[in-house]
Amino acid sequence: MFAKYDSTGFISPVDGIEMKTFVYGENSLLTRFHLKKGSLLPLHSHPQEQTGFMISGRMRLFIGEEVFTAEAGDSWSIRGGVEHRAEILEDSAAIEVFSPLRPDYLPG
Repeated sequence: MFAKYDSTGFISPVDGIEMKTFVYGENSLLTRFHLKKGSLLPLHSHPQEQTGFMISGRMRLFIGEEVFTAEAGDSWSIRGGVEHRAEILEDSAAIEVFSPLRPDYLPG
């Protein structure tokens, strides 16, 4: 599967957070997030492993008992089933890979 970048089609699951899955295979998917300063990603967990890369901006991640301030160029990995949340400190963009697939993140 290939995808050319298209800035349309982002959805907003939470106020201040937009997302779009670009490509996916049998076992993983790649999603881009646009995160608005001051927004909050509420505490949640899911069975998928989640690995991310901060393209730009800054956010504070709370993963289990750990706290990490992610800035451009930083990355993280969250095991499946671990509760996590985020505070968006600056307008930001991030890319994340989820495995196995998150059916709720598939396009359409």
